[in-house]
Amino acid sequence: MKICLFGIAGVSLGKHNVKDPRLDEADRLVEAKKKVYVQVDVADDKEIATADVIAASPDSRLDLILQDLDFVETRLGRNPAEPERAALFKLKARLEAEGFVSEAVLTPEETQALAVHTCFLTSKPVVVATADELAKPELLILRAYAASGHISFLTVGGKENRAWTIRAGTTAWDAAGAIHSDIQKGFIRAEIISYADLVEHGGETGAKRAGKQRLEGKTCVMQDYDVVNFRFNK
Repeated sequence: MKICLFGIAGVSLGKHNVKDPRLDEADRLVEAKKKVYVQVDVADDKEIATADVIAASPDSRLDLILQDLDFVETRLGRNPAEPERAALFKLKARLEAEGFVSEAVLTPEETQALAVHTCFLTSKPVVVATADELAKPELLILRAYAASGHISFLTVGGKENRAWTIRAGTTAWDAAGAIHSDIQKGFIRAEIISYADLVEHGGETGAKRAGKQRLEGKTCVMQDYDVVNFRFNK
């Protein structure tokens, strides 16, 4: 997963841990030899086209909007056919109100008409950094990760308490593949405890004793910070 910095200086590029305090709490509740955060790539604006989410400074937010508005006006100047024309006018109105392309409400036909244009910067999730986040970049990285459409699930106990990254809407079967393809191929079931139940009952053992562990199949949709143990044929 990649976060693009736009107009933000002083943050080192490369790999960063997503320091979610929920993993810290899980690590306190469940004994393990080490704790492993999700990692993300932090890049500069040269890699904006391949980023999952943009983190912008308050001053550079308008620059993103103006770049998209310039493209919209260029396309409108070429007198495009419907429904692209209608879609572009909707984007223009949203951008002129200092909103983002992602906020425009388009019909399926209008969305399809714009599908060939992949240059809209604000069609990606955009996080505008606060003063606190500019002073503490780990807070910005945490919020950008949450805005990117990714969530995490946990595996706990033994060698490590670890957070894994998946897309929101990912099934248990695909989540198993995020750990290892062999787990996915041999999938039997997922034993899941919600994060809230883990905390409420003082850890994995307490949650199990309270009957809070549930058994799920391949099609179960994972929720953010589910605690999972995958059973699989080796």
